[in-house]
Amino acid sequence: MRRSRIALTLVATALTPALLLATPAFAAGSAPSPAATAVTVSGVDEMSDDDVRVAIMRIIADPNTGRAVYAAAQKAMDGTIEDQRYFLETGRWTAQAEDDRVAIARILAIADPKTDRGVIREANEALDANTPEALRAFLETGYRLARAEDDRVRVARILADPTISDALRAAAEAVIDGTPEELRYFIEVGRYEVD
Repeated sequence: MRRSRIALTLVATALTPALLLATPAFAAGSAPSPAATAVTVSGVDEMSDDDVRVAIMRIIADPNTGRAVYAAAQKAMDGTIEDQRYFLETGRWTAQAEDDRVAIARILAIADPKTDRGVIREANEALDANTPEALRAFLETGYRLARAEDDRVRVARILADPTISDALRAAAEAVIDGTPEELRYFIEVGRYEVD
Protein backbone atom coordinates (compact mmCIF):
# COMPACT_ATOMS: atom_id res chain seq x y z
CA MET A 1 0.00 0.00 0.00
CA ARG A 2 2.86 2.38 0.80
CA ARG A 3 4.35 2.05 -2.71
CA SER A 4 1.04 2.80 -4.38
CA ARG A 5 0.55 5.88 -2.22
CA ILE A 6 4.04 7.12 -3.12
CA ALA A 7 3.33 6.46 -6.80
CA LEU A 8 0.02 8.30 -6.57
CA THR A 9 1.70 11.24 -4.87
CA LEU A 10 4.31 11.39 -7.63
CA VAL A 11 1.61 11.22 -10.33
CA ALA A 12 -0.45 13.92 -8.65
CA THR A 13 2.62 16.12 -8.23
CA ALA A 14 3.59 15.64 -11.86
CA LEU A 15 0.08 16.44 -13.07
CA THR A 16 -0.41 19.53 -10.90
CA PRO A 17 1.17 22.03 -13.34
CA ALA A 18 -0.92 20.69 -16.23
CA LEU A 19 -4.03 20.77 -14.08
CA LEU A 20 -3.41 24.33 -12.97
CA LEU A 21 -2.74 25.55 -16.49
CA ALA A 22 -5.88 23.86 -17.80
CA THR A 23 -8.27 25.44 -15.29
CA PRO A 24 -9.99 28.78 -15.81
CA ALA A 25 -8.65 31.68 -13.82
CA PHE A 26 -10.90 34.07 -11.99
CA ALA A 27 -10.89 37.71 -12.92
CA ALA A 28 -8.46 39.88 -11.03
CA GLY A 29 -9.85 40.93 -7.71
CA SER A 30 -12.52 38.26 -7.58
CA ALA A 31 -13.72 36.62 -4.42
CA PRO A 32 -11.39 34.44 -2.47
CA SER A 33 -12.50 31.01 -3.48
CA PRO A 34 -11.03 27.90 -1.99
CA ALA A 35 -10.94 25.05 -4.44
CA ALA A 36 -12.09 27.32 -7.24
CA THR A 37 -10.05 25.27 -9.66
CA ALA A 38 -10.58 21.92 -7.99
CA VAL A 39 -10.91 18.85 -10.16
CA THR A 40 -14.43 18.02 -11.25
CA VAL A 41 -15.08 14.31 -11.00
CA SER A 42 -18.08 12.60 -12.55
CA GLY A 43 -18.90 8.94 -13.02
CA VAL A 44 -17.12 7.87 -9.85
CA ASP A 45 -18.76 4.44 -10.07
CA GLU A 46 -17.11 3.81 -13.43
CA MET A 47 -13.65 4.89 -12.24
CA SER A 48 -11.01 2.33 -11.34
CA ASP A 49 -9.65 2.36 -7.80
CA ASP A 50 -6.41 3.94 -9.03
CA ASP A 51 -8.33 6.65 -10.92
CA VAL A 52 -10.26 7.47 -7.75
CA ARG A 53 -7.03 7.84 -5.80
CA VAL A 54 -5.42 9.97 -8.51
CA ALA A 55 -8.48 12.25 -8.58
CA ILE A 56 -8.24 12.73 -4.82
CA MET A 57 -4.50 13.36 -5.01
CA ARG A 58 -5.13 16.04 -7.62
CA ILE A 59 -7.51 17.73 -5.22
CA ILE A 60 -4.94 17.49 -2.43
CA ALA A 61 -2.19 18.86 -4.69
CA ASP A 62 -4.27 21.82 -5.89
CA PRO A 63 -3.04 24.95 -4.05
CA ASN A 64 -6.56 26.42 -4.23
CA THR A 65 -8.09 23.57 -2.25
CA GLY A 66 -9.63 24.85 0.97
CA ARG A 67 -8.79 23.49 4.40
CA ALA A 68 -11.98 21.48 4.89
CA VAL A 69 -11.73 19.84 1.46
CA TYR A 70 -8.04 19.15 2.02
CA ALA A 71 -8.69 17.53 5.42
CA ALA A 72 -11.58 15.45 4.05
CA ALA A 73 -9.45 14.32 1.11
CA GLN A 74 -6.59 13.33 3.40
CA LYS A 75 -9.00 11.41 5.62
CA ALA A 76 -10.44 9.63 2.57
CA MET A 77 -6.96 8.65 1.40
CA ASP A 78 -6.32 7.11 4.81
CA GLY A 79 -9.56 5.12 4.55
CA THR A 80 -10.89 2.39 2.29
CA ILE A 81 -11.70 2.69 -1.40
CA GLU A 82 -15.36 3.05 -0.38
CA ASP A 83 -14.37 6.07 1.76
CA GLN A 84 -12.52 7.50 -1.22
CA ARG A 85 -15.46 7.03 -3.58
CA TYR A 86 -17.79 8.55 -0.99
CA PHE A 87 -15.49 11.56 -0.73
CA LEU A 88 -15.57 12.16 -4.49
CA GLU A 89 -19.34 11.71 -4.71
CA THR A 90 -20.55 13.45 -1.53
CA GLY A 91 -18.01 14.25 1.15
CA ARG A 92 -16.08 16.68 -0.99
CA TRP A 93 -19.14 18.85 -1.58
CA THR A 94 -20.00 18.93 2.12
CA ALA A 95 -16.44 20.05 2.88
CA GLN A 96 -16.56 22.54 -0.01
CA ALA A 97 -19.65 24.15 1.52
CA GLU A 98 -17.72 24.59 4.76
CA ASP A 99 -14.82 26.21 2.89
CA ASP A 100 -17.30 28.45 1.05
CA ARG A 101 -18.86 29.60 4.34
CA VAL A 102 -15.38 30.52 5.60
CA ALA A 103 -14.61 32.43 2.38
CA ILE A 104 -17.86 34.39 2.69
CA ALA A 105 -17.15 35.15 6.35
CA ARG A 106 -13.76 36.54 5.30
CA ILE A 107 -15.45 38.75 2.71
CA LEU A 108 -17.82 40.05 5.38
CA ALA A 109 -14.91 40.66 7.76
CA ILE A 110 -13.25 43.08 5.32
CA ALA A 111 -16.46 44.67 4.03
CA ASP A 112 -17.09 48.29 4.99
CA PRO A 113 -20.67 48.68 6.27
CA LYS A 114 -20.80 52.24 4.92
CA THR A 115 -19.80 51.47 1.33
CA ASP A 116 -20.21 47.73 0.78
CA ARG A 117 -23.93 47.38 1.46
CA GLY A 118 -24.63 45.26 -1.63
CA VAL A 119 -21.82 42.83 -0.79
CA ILE A 120 -22.95 42.56 2.83
CA ARG A 121 -26.58 42.01 1.82
CA GLU A 122 -25.78 39.32 -0.76
CA ALA A 123 -23.24 37.55 1.47
CA ASN A 124 -25.73 37.41 4.32
CA GLU A 125 -28.42 36.07 1.99
CA ALA A 126 -26.08 33.29 0.87
CA LEU A 127 -25.21 32.44 4.47
CA ASP A 128 -28.87 32.54 5.48
CA ALA A 129 -29.82 30.19 2.63
CA ASN A 130 -27.01 27.91 3.86
CA THR A 131 -27.13 25.58 0.87
CA PRO A 132 -23.99 24.53 -0.99
CA GLU A 133 -25.50 25.94 -4.20
CA ALA A 134 -26.25 29.36 -2.69
CA LEU A 135 -22.81 29.61 -1.12
CA ARG A 136 -21.04 28.65 -4.35
CA ALA A 137 -23.27 30.96 -6.45
CA PHE A 138 -22.34 33.91 -4.26
CA LEU A 139 -18.62 33.20 -4.58
CA GLU A 140 -18.73 32.55 -8.32
CA THR A 141 -21.03 35.39 -9.45
CA GLY A 142 -22.91 37.07 -6.61
CA TYR A 143 -19.88 38.68 -5.02
CA ARG A 144 -18.72 40.14 -8.32
CA LEU A 145 -22.17 41.57 -9.08
CA ALA A 146 -22.75 42.90 -5.56
CA ARG A 147 -19.36 44.59 -5.56
CA ALA A 148 -20.21 46.14 -8.93
CA GLU A 149 -23.42 47.50 -7.42
CA ASP A 150 -21.42 49.06 -4.59
CA ASP A 151 -18.81 50.42 -7.01
CA ARG A 152 -21.56 51.98 -9.14
CA VAL A 153 -22.82 53.80 -6.03
CA ARG A 154 -19.26 55.02 -5.35
CA VAL A 155 -19.00 56.36 -8.90
CA ALA A 156 -22.38 58.08 -8.51
CA ARG A 157 -21.10 59.75 -5.33
CA ILE A 158 -18.06 60.98 -7.21
CA LEU A 159 -20.37 62.44 -9.87
CA ALA A 160 -22.49 64.10 -7.19
CA ASP A 161 -19.49 66.07 -5.94
CA PRO A 162 -19.63 69.51 -7.63
CA THR A 163 -15.95 70.18 -6.93
CA ILE A 164 -14.49 67.40 -9.13
CA SER A 165 -12.55 68.23 -12.25
CA ASP A 166 -14.07 68.04 -15.73
CA ALA A 167 -11.70 65.17 -16.58
CA LEU A 168 -12.76 63.13 -13.54
CA ARG A 169 -16.43 63.84 -14.29
CA ALA A 170 -15.98 62.63 -17.89
CA ALA A 171 -14.16 59.49 -16.75
CA ALA A 172 -16.81 58.71 -14.12
CA GLU A 173 -19.65 59.24 -16.61
CA ALA A 174 -17.90 56.94 -19.07
CA VAL A 175 -17.55 54.10 -16.57
CA ILE A 176 -20.77 54.29 -14.56
CA ASP A 177 -22.59 51.90 -16.93
CA GLY A 178 -19.51 49.72 -17.44
CA THR A 179 -18.75 46.14 -16.52
CA PRO A 180 -17.97 45.12 -12.95
CA GLU A 181 -14.28 44.93 -13.85
CA GLU A 182 -14.30 48.44 -15.38
CA LEU A 183 -16.00 49.84 -12.30
CA ARG A 184 -13.54 48.11 -9.96
CA TYR A 185 -10.57 49.39 -11.97
CA PHE A 186 -11.93 52.93 -11.92
CA ILE A 187 -12.50 52.86 -8.15
CA GLU A 188 -9.11 51.33 -7.35
CA VAL A 189 -6.89 52.97 -9.98
CA GLY A 190 -8.57 54.94 -12.77
CA ARG A 191 -9.94 57.83 -10.75
CA TYR A 192 -6.45 58.58 -9.47
CA GLU A 193 -4.96 58.56 -12.97
CA VAL A 194 -7.27 61.34 -14.19
CA ASP A 195 -5.69 64.80 -14.17
